[in-house]
Amino acid sequence: MTNHWIDIEHADVVMIIGSNAAENHPISFKWVNNARDKRGAKLIHVDPRFTRTSAVSDMYARLRSGTDIAFMGGIINYALENNRIQWEYVKGYTNAAFLVDPGFKGPADLDGVFSGLEGKEYSKKYNTSTWQYQMDADGVPLRDTSLQDPNCVFQHMKRHYARYTMDKVCGITGADPDIYKQVCDTFTATAAPEKSATIMYAMGGTQHTYGSQNVRIYAVLQLLLGNIGVAGGGINALRGESNVQGSTDHAALFHILPGYLKTPKAPLQAYDKYLEASTPVTHDKESANWWGNYPKYAASLLKAFWRDVDLNEAYNYLGKIDENTNYSVISIFDQMAKGTIEGLFCWGQNPAVSTPNSRLARQALAKLDWMVAIDLWETETASFWQKEAGVNPADIATEVFLLPAAASMEKEGSISNSGRWAQWRYKAVNPPGDARDDMAIITDLVHNLKDLYKKQGGAFPDPIVNLSWDYAAQGMDGRAHHPDVHAVAKEINGFFLKDTIVKGNTFKAGQMVPSFAYLKADGSTCSGNWLYCNSISDKENKMMRRGLSDPSGQGFYHDWSWCWPVNRRIIYNRASVDKKGNPWAKDKPVIWWDSLARKWRGDVPDGGWAPDARHPFIMLPHGFARLFAPGMKDGPFPEHYEPLESPVKNTMSSTQVSPVVFRWDQVLKDSKCADLNKGCKLCTYGSAGAKAFPVICTTYRVTEHWQGGQMTRWLPWLDELVPKMFAEMSEEFAKEKGIKTGDKVRISAIRNVEGIEVYAYVTKRFKPFVINGETHHQIGLLWHFGYKGLVTGAIANDLTPMIGDANTMIPEYKAFLVDVNKVRG
Repeated sequence: MTNHWIDIEHADVVMIIGSNAAENHPISFKWVNNARDKRGAKLIHVDPRFTRTSAVSDMYARLRSGTDIAFMGGIINYALENNRIQWEYVKGYTNAAFLVDPGFKGPADLDGVFSGLEGKEYSKKYNTSTWQYQMDADGVPLRDTSLQDPNCVFQHMKRHYARYTMDKVCGITGADPDIYKQVCDTFTATAAPEKSATIMYAMGGTQHTYGSQNVRIYAVLQLLLGNIGVAGGGINALRGESNVQGSTDHAALFHILPGYLKTPKAPLQAYDKYLEASTPVTHDKESANWWGNYPKYAASLLKAFWRDVDLNEAYNYLGKIDENTNYSVISIFDQMAKGTIEGLFCWGQNPAVSTPNSRLARQALAKLDWMVAIDLWETETASFWQKEAGVNPADIATEVFLLPAAASMEKEGSISNSGRWAQWRYKAVNPPGDARDDMAIITDLVHNLKDLYKKQGGAFPDPIVNLSWDYAAQGMDGRAHHPDVHAVAKEINGFFLKDTIVKGNTFKAGQMVPSFAYLKADGSTCSGNWLYCNSISDKENKMMRRGLSDPSGQGFYHDWSWCWPVNRRIIYNRASVDKKGNPWAKDKPVIWWDSLARKWRGDVPDGGWAPDARHPFIMLPHGFARLFAPGMKDGPFPEHYEPLESPVKNTMSSTQVSPVVFRWDQVLKDSKCADLNKGCKLCTYGSAGAKAFPVICTTYRVTEHWQGGQMTRWLPWLDELVPKMFAEMSEEFAKEKGIKTGDKVRISAIRNVEGIEVYAYVTKRFKPFVINGETHHQIGLLWHFGYKGLVTGAIANDLTPMIGDANTMIPEYKAFLVDVNKVRG
């Protein structure tokens, strides 16, 4: 999230896409309403379903699930055709002028694909050699600031999006042409320097095989309009959990280490090779290239893990991933189903309900030797072996341990909200019975593992035995005392390991590192996450602050909690000013240059240099924001493809599905899975067309239930509000099928031809889509239900496909095909 909740009130236009923010993120909506009341801001809602957000919006644009790129691409084309571009921003702050390799070709030339596509039919990859910039003798990208060179990014982009005409886009998405034109005109009007627009998105935008490119295209549009880094602008993710931002920052994903450092790959066995491969180099003297400090961040992280080991040895301790292997949840359960994973710690997760093709996930759990489920209640995952799960417990050999955990109000610590504000929370009550908080559980586990490795040895014990874990000492009984959460927070911030002089300042061993600029690459500092340096000083925990003063008048509230990085409330804020330091929007400045004092005023600046001393996008090697992104696995420009399961052909090109998504369905056909060879349908999908399963389906949440339901389905007051699992459908579709609200219906898919039984909910909120002249229906399923709790219901993800985004592997939960039939009798 580039901005923060309060800043939304500075927007002139708000687009909410792939989210029902009014219901599911109500605090964000407070600031949307402020923008409308104070600035007369317009609210645009884009969604397949008419929700309470739609009901209060100025414009509601319907789109078929899985067509966001077409929808946004049409707005980009409208901006280009109608000169709705903030030219000074685009030329000065983006890579629009960069010259690309003359060999580069895009979907306009190659019928939906980019140059460099290689590999097998179902596991292709791009060779990106032609996606690179042309460089001068010093290794600086060549630029044409007139934007006329046919090889410059801007000309390639114009050619790419010229195909996204209004008629073509409306034909693909099902959007009403008159409303769509109004949306295009209203949103692109914020290209005026004094105006700004923000885009708010949630899982409706990301849970697709091209979810990363959905977010990328939001950024491309915002950069063309000059809306990144400014007040009331940005790309703002609506996190569904209170600490999603924090868990990502601290590496709850397989491909990163804390602070978004790179997980080492197998070919990089030596620490110096890892640093060389991970540290971007640029010779542009006006580029801050903040990732050029990578060795400082990496060394400090290794020292947080293993303080008594030298850096080379500590790096050897880190696991190295196979660069051709994916380690996401889909891959994990695929390996589990094949019997190659023996044990699983399932920590606050409920994959028996939440994973795609969840029937396969539950079968995979039965292949484990042991599983530890750590949660507040007995979840479907913890009880996959029980009779109510549809199995014979005698057939399950997996040994299951259920550890009762503490809820958020039963433990102390920090969370980082959607706006990157790290806030300290205090324990309200002790957990009941034997329930323990996560830190206590994992600390006991670490101490016991250390003891076992010391006594019994084992394969490669050193990383465990030498692990620095001094948050809690062991008592006389051999059990660890409760870990000190403040000690953990201090280690995350980082401290000096020996007396050090940095930037002319002397620091004693044990003093807090004041900011990431003071980290060292020689192993004399430790930091569990470089982004969180500055969150704790020697005098205070800044995450505890609750100051209500706001001298800026812009809603920064710098003394309320703390925001990474270094308490900056809007990242890339140097793009909010021109090259003299004057704000584009005088009435809502983020920062401004005080020429008399020779310093920046307002928010914490994205670098303290004078105006025009450094390019503003300091986290990118060349300092320019990317309209063209050569690091994306599925193309430098977002391109529309249909979901894996779609009732229509792709009319943008003959390339139906993104060519580089990993096709688990094809791989499984070639596998030697005994169950598959017996005719098992669990792994088979994508092979049945729209004739057998003609209805588009999506999943979504309701306010009354939470995620997989393991928390809310045990609460009677919420169960009263939504007691049954239902399928929402249009009046037109229900009439065709002879279905009424309250009828039982069977929803089936190729993965589950027997189907799941749910209740019908007939509403006006869904309407049929007319796609290229043909009528298509879409329904929606809740994903909160399962077979445990005070209320139970069918599991929606028993129907969803096992396929993921090419960049992140996030599963496609939002667009797949089903059939719907009334249950007779």
